[in-house]
Amino acid sequence: MKLLIRNLARTTTEAELRNLFEPYGAVQSCTLIIDKVTGISKGFGFVEMPKQGDAKAAMKNLNATDVAGSRIRVKKAETKPEAGNGRGTATEE
Repeated sequence: MKLLIRNLARTTTEAELRNLFEPYGAVQSCTLIIDKVTGISKGFGFVEMPKQGDAKAAMKNLNATDVAGSRIRVKKAETKPEAGNGRGTATEE
């Protein structure tokens, strides 16, 4: 299950984020979203956990906790709609 973690301190590292979630189970991947121009964290990221029960436990226990002075929000990540779903900006010729 992929989780979205919002309101992270800009100084939080991927290693710190992984360490936060590992007590709840295996962490498959951990990614912070970095601003391409500044190279600084945008304050959110994703953690993927292979076992849904572990991810739900992490979400329940970590949501609204204080991490590095910021109250984080943890929720299930929404899946992006696929390209070509009929809602694009195609034009007729």
